[in-house]
Amino acid sequence: MEPPGVHSSQSKQADLLDAFNQGDMARVLSLSETHSSDDETCLLLRALALRASNRLHEALPLLTRLTQLQPHTFEYWNNLGLAAREAGDMETAAQSLQRALALAPQHADVHYNLGLLHLQQKNWLAARDSLLEAVRLEPNFVEARLQAAHACHVCGDNTGEEAMLENAANWPPQPVEQALTLAGMLSTLGRPDVALRALEQAQLPQDDTACLMRQRITALRAALYERANRLDLAQAELTQLPLDELPAEHAQLSCAAWLAHAAVATRHGDTQRAAELYERALTASDDAEVLAQAAFGLASARDKQARHHAAWQALRHAHETQLSIARTIVPELMAENSQPLKMADLCVSRVEHDRWAPLKSPRSEQSPVFVLGFPRSGTTLLEQMLDAHPDFCAMDERAFLHELTERMGLAGQAYPAALADLTNVEADQLRTVYADLVRKVVPDLGTRRLVDKNPLNMLCLPMIMRLFPEARIILCLRHPCDVLMSCYMQSFRSPAFMVLCSSLQRLAHGYVRAFEHWFSQAEVFAPRVLEWRYESVVNRFDEQVLRLGHYLQLDDPAPLARYAEHARNKTYISTPSYAEVTQGIHSRAVHRWHAYREQFELVLPILRPMMERLGYT
Repeated sequence: MEPPGVHSSQSKQADLLDAFNQGDMARVLSLSETHSSDDETCLLLRALALRASNRLHEALPLLTRLTQLQPHTFEYWNNLGLAAREAGDMETAAQSLQRALALAPQHADVHYNLGLLHLQQKNWLAARDSLLEAVRLEPNFVEARLQAAHACHVCGDNTGEEAMLENAANWPPQPVEQALTLAGMLSTLGRPDVALRALEQAQLPQDDTACLMRQRITALRAALYERANRLDLAQAELTQLPLDELPAEHAQLSCAAWLAHAAVATRHGDTQRAAELYERALTASDDAEVLAQAAFGLASARDKQARHHAAWQALRHAHETQLSIARTIVPELMAENSQPLKMADLCVSRVEHDRWAPLKSPRSEQSPVFVLGFPRSGTTLLEQMLDAHPDFCAMDERAFLHELTERMGLAGQAYPAALADLTNVEADQLRTVYADLVRKVVPDLGTRRLVDKNPLNMLCLPMIMRLFPEARIILCLRHPCDVLMSCYMQSFRSPAFMVLCSSLQRLAHGYVRAFEHWFSQAEVFAPRVLEWRYESVVNRFDEQVLRLGHYLQLDDPAPLARYAEHARNKTYISTPSYAEVTQGIHSRAVHRWHAYREQFELVLPILRPMMERLGYT
């Protein structure tokens, strides 16, 4: 015989479960209103119903009581941490999720929720680690993959971001906020079609915010089209976002629309309109990424108007904002004497090179063509020239060589010292890893030769010479002051590069350090190198095309000259030069730094010895 009240208690629990499973939270709350403080089922269902009804502060005491009743049940700590984060009680959220993690270290949900907490607190590195662990434990956890990709994106971890989004084209439709985040990342990875599909399939909320979300999708779609050089489509999208009809109370939408309108206005030469829109965004937003984008855009507009003092002021604002982002990701680089270009320390001496055992290696025509040089030295222009030729195929900017150095480290082989002891088998394995990475980007390479364009591959010469010693290398050169000016005016995603470019002094030291590394390694390895000087290309284009064709042993170099038309037809170019390379050769970027001569006076003594070595005065 059941004790008195047992049947009624079980019946109440059954009714609660039935209401909860039907999504009838009002009925759950009604049935549980007189719940016992120690009835776990009633406590849990009422707490979950309160959370679903956005009554978080009422749910927290109930969830806390559950952890007191069953302190070894990780689900209760996980639920408490999740609700506390949503309620803004970050201390309780952190303590609860850490307790859940200690109880269930192999449970992906706990790592995911901890990662979301770190994201909300902008602890990007901790967020990346927690979310990547959630994916490791549950590889098909789509929500974790998306948020892990976002954390990798902010941290400048392109490899991790690409790995997390590898199968994103097959993901189910996402809620609109996640779809916006996903589309933005896919665009920067050179997958605009998948990005647009994610926006098209976005799940809109079933309330009065749906219209606002549609407008945000339209703003991002316009930005994606502009970024892909499809200006007619971008303009068509913006007709749906008239500037005088944007809701003033929704700064996030307004700023996205202003930035998209400004980018298109810049492309049409209306720099004054663009500047006004960038200034609006600067006064309306408190988001660091929006502020940096607007400040860099404003600087570019003012530079085109020859308002150089205003441009410089905007640049200083942009870099201060970017440093606030980088400070949370790479705090170790905030010291004035920090070295963001860590690869510049990794050299092979002549004595070490003499120890290298001979290896079988690919012939020149079986090796990639490596295009390198300090960023903003004309590498994208050259890449598009080569990609326009039917014998070559570029893969946009990828850090695959750098990834090989990291994989050696993970295998217990210190780079570059361990290159000396590589066996033929190990070298072939590294080439296979490289080929597999390439195949994911250009699966239809066929008989065409790969163009591996990454400026800072100039710091990976030991790896190039060990795996592809017969490769043809093209070193892009440009007046160092123009290089620094261009770098200073660009918004780079890499936190380390945000720090490097935060001042002309840092940039100058980094530039000199990179070329000192290059020259020291070039003396050791004596690679086959063509120096490709930007100023010569601008002033004597046809002559340089023939020179390039001769170096690459081309029967017909003529397609190299048709790069601008080729670039206009490409769906995506990842570097900041995506617009410039569609315009053909011009001399506007030569001696651009002269307009800012006053700011360069402090760094000329740093640069002068390297300028002379490179043939510039």
